Amino acid sequence: MTDQPFRPFETHLDEAAALEILRAATLGAEDGELFLERRRSEAIVLDDGRIKTASYDASEGFGLRAVKGEVAGYAHATQISESALRRASETARLAVGDGGGTFAAPPQGTNVKLYGDADPMADATFAVKIDTLREIDAFARALDPRVIQVSATLSASYQEVEILRPEGLRLRDLRPMARLNISVIVEQNGRREQGGMGGGGRFGLKGLMQPDHWQPVVREALRIALVNLDAVPAPAGVMDVVLGPGWPGILLHEAIGHGLEGDFNRKKTSAFAGLMGQQIAARGVTVLDDGTLPDRRGSISIDDEGTASARNVLIEDGILVGYMQDRQNARLMGVAPTGNGRRESYAHIPMPRMTNTYMLAGQEDPVTLLAGLKDGIYAVGFGGGQVDITNGKFVFSCTEAYRVQNGKIGAPVKGATLIGDGATALKHIRAIGNDLALDPGIGNCGKAGQWVPVGVGQPSLLIGGLTVGGSAA
Repeated sequence: MTDQPFRPFETHLDEAAALEILRAATLGAEDGELFLERRRSEAIVLDDGRIKTASYDASEGFGLRAVKGEVAGYAHATQISESALRRASETARLAVGDGGGTFAAPPQGTNVKLYGDADPMADATFAVKIDTLREIDAFARALDPRVIQVSATLSASYQEVEILRPEGLRLRDLRPMARLNISVIVEQNGRREQGGMGGGGRFGLKGLMQPDHWQPVVREALRIALVNLDAVPAPAGVMDVVLGPGWPGILLHEAIGHGLEGDFNRKKTSAFAGLMGQQIAARGVTVLDDGTLPDRRGSISIDDEGTASARNVLIEDGILVGYMQDRQNARLMGVAPTGNGRRESYAHIPMPRMTNTYMLAGQEDPVTLLAGLKDGIYAVGFGGGQVDITNGKFVFSCTEAYRVQNGKIGAPVKGATLIGDGATALKHIRAIGNDLALDPGIGNCGKAGQWVPVGVGQPSLLIGGLTVGGSAA
């Protein structure tokens, strides 16, 4: 596959012929588009002083969609050709039936570019990337003799998208992504613990490969590992919890964000269905989904239907004011699309998905949140989590957490899990810090078998009455 720019209507298809086929496939439908994509990605993993894997993937293809009511016909192919497009149109056309639909208005065009269009993989040669990973390994081991293993991953991807709509509108987006992850294992007196840190965004690899970037990342991964060396078993029971800023917003994303996606609410399978205009959170809680933040991992200049990304307020001062919508669900619910129609690739149908979801800052000094905690947990880092969209119940594991008693941060705790439900947790937010932070650029979100990059964020929060799973105190 060539590194030349992706120009499907110059190298693969005649635009007039493709438009004719698309119009025939969507005649009598309410919406539809031709989505064309080329994606290239690489990942290099150094583990325990050796290059463990070095991979490069490339793919291209198209997806053709015709939508009528709640039904969508979708067909995709890895071959971008007129013959493949005609076969796909016959399949997509099945959703239209006898027609009779009124076609939705096209998305509004935009000239906004939220990130550069350079290929991040071209920032350095393969040899330089290898050398950087080896430097990271050597630096981590030199920091502390207890370091026994280092894993570091450099990854980058470049997605090129073209969208053709039946009105003749053509949209294009070039989406870079880069990321550096570092994990450190330490050992002391026969006990081993791990710490990890990383991040990235929609930019090149060059900045991530500079020592002034990766050295602090290594130090933070080591700090977390050393903290966990001293961790004691977590207490168990119902207690108040202070969440740190930034990445702990993943709890907000999972426990609340998914429940505010339009399809779950249209189908009334969300815990927040039917609550528009009602108070669903404590006063002072304002939650946004914002795909317009420059260079952020979850940002998109346009979504995968061609709608411009937007700054969408979901909860305002505790009141539910909006859902995230793609074009189909927005039309069926009688509202406007919000720029949240996303898909993993050309082989997947779009659906409402989050971009960068975060809570705005409050007025409280984070120090006062902890000072007012009589007996609880201070959760700074999170690992995996699970949520049931229908009732909002969640379980999250903490990767860095501390016991707090009488306002004093005590020993780190190991094995803590936070258990609750999003609707209740929102109402039990007692204080909101003034220290809003976004995550470092590490989020991925799964839904219906599709994965897309996302961002999260929040200020420090004091939440009352969460169940902490651990060992009995």
